[in-house]
Amino acid sequence: MHPGLSTYEALAKMIDHSLLRPELTDEQVLEGCRVAAQYNVASVTVRPSDVDAAVRWMNSSGVPVGSVAGFPHGSQTTATKLYEARDLLRRGAREVDMVLNIGKLVSRQFQYVEIELAQMAEACHDADAILKVIFENAYLSDELKIVACKIATQTGCDFVKTSTGFAASGATLEDLRLMRAHAGPNVKVKAAGGVRTLEKAIEVHEAGCARFGATATVAILEAWKAKLGKV
Repeated sequence: MHPGLSTYEALAKMIDHSLLRPELTDEQVLEGCRVAAQYNVASVTVRPSDVDAAVRWMNSSGVPVGSVAGFPHGSQTTATKLYEARDLLRRGAREVDMVLNIGKLVSRQFQYVEIELAQMAEACHDADAILKVIFENAYLSDELKIVACKIATQTGCDFVKTSTGFAASGATLEDLRLMRAHAGPNVKVKAAGGVRTLEKAIEVHEAGCARFGATATVAILEAWKAKLGKV
């Protein structure tokens, strides 16, 4: 067995079940919420317009609803992102995955990024909610990934996250190790994009991840139950 992964819950509570594809129907979102509740994952992450329904469906399940802000490109103004986050929180979302301003980071406008993350973290924490900051590593040098980790740490963000799942590439083990090494001890790491098997889930755990986004939740957790049954 893998260190820190000895129970069903240990892996299930790493999974943010992702329902963010633009073409999902209401029925598919409802089914995804049922899956998240049945498998008792860490959270279900839905599109902003699905939050009201998801909060109703997940009521009493014990699985919080998360949603996204500044998604998927991060280029909205800070004021827009703050409104979006506060609106999600008012509607009952307990976790917000926000894309930082990629263009500003690449342009080395670090103060802009810092002010935005500080305001977003404050807005989420005022509502006792979690802020996860998405870097979109496909567009960043290692230097900029490290800078983003430091800014996220300084501003009190709860998680740093590799990607949206919509860019050319998603989480890599190298990026996860880099982020874990340079984010502060109070900041957790989330992988997104490409975690579709139990083997990959175990790999990202061993690289230092506390969470990962998944659409293949059923396959991963059924394989995990089978593995636990054989131990």
